[in-house]
Amino acid sequence: MTAPSPRRINGAMDAIVLRAMFHLSVPWIEKILRPLVVYAFLIVGLRLAGKRELAQLNPFGLVVLLTLSNTVQNAIIGDDNSVTGGLIGASTLLIANYVVVRFLYSHERAEHFIEGGPDVLIANGEIIAANCKRELITRSQLETAAHRQGLASLEDVETATLEPGGTICFVAKKPTPDTARHDAIMRRLDEIAARMTSSRGPTAS
Repeated sequence: MTAPSPRRINGAMDAIVLRAMFHLSVPWIEKILRPLVVYAFLIVGLRLAGKRELAQLNPFGLVVLLTLSNTVQNAIIGDDNSVTGGLIGASTLLIANYVVVRFLYSHERAEHFIEGGPDVLIANGEIIAANCKRELITRSQLETAAHRQGLASLEDVETATLEPGGTICFVAKKPTPDTARHDAIMRRLDEIAARMTSSRGPTAS
């Protein structure tokens, strides 16, 4: 009995590798349904959890999002680790998201129902305690978010809105006409004083 040639052995190994990479160990319809079920669950779950989970106002929100992706990974891929299965799952998610975004683009009511509306956290410089309590956002978390956007304190904030995507949008207070006029006069006086000083030249010792 003759031993198999090295070429035949290499060819058999290549076939095994290719089969392991691209052969589906589960039905292809399962590879499509799993991502769809997880996608729908995450949309509903994040909607019920509230917008603060997306805002990542503290380390706990970040931990939840990181562990959430790892938790649902096995639910998406199942017992199949093939390249073909991964491509099918990824394609399913991309297509599902594209269809949902296209649908919501032309259906504002459905978009508002799924994503929710913005919540005003600060109005006219005053914190809306009821809205902050509903979203479980504390004053210190608001201050941290304001600092990230370059505001020294909440005293400088006119309005703050928690958007459906989890972003807190701050609008700084505008100076009153009297304050703006006073600042302009003071700047003008400083310019006049600087010109007078420069026109005198260096004083004799």
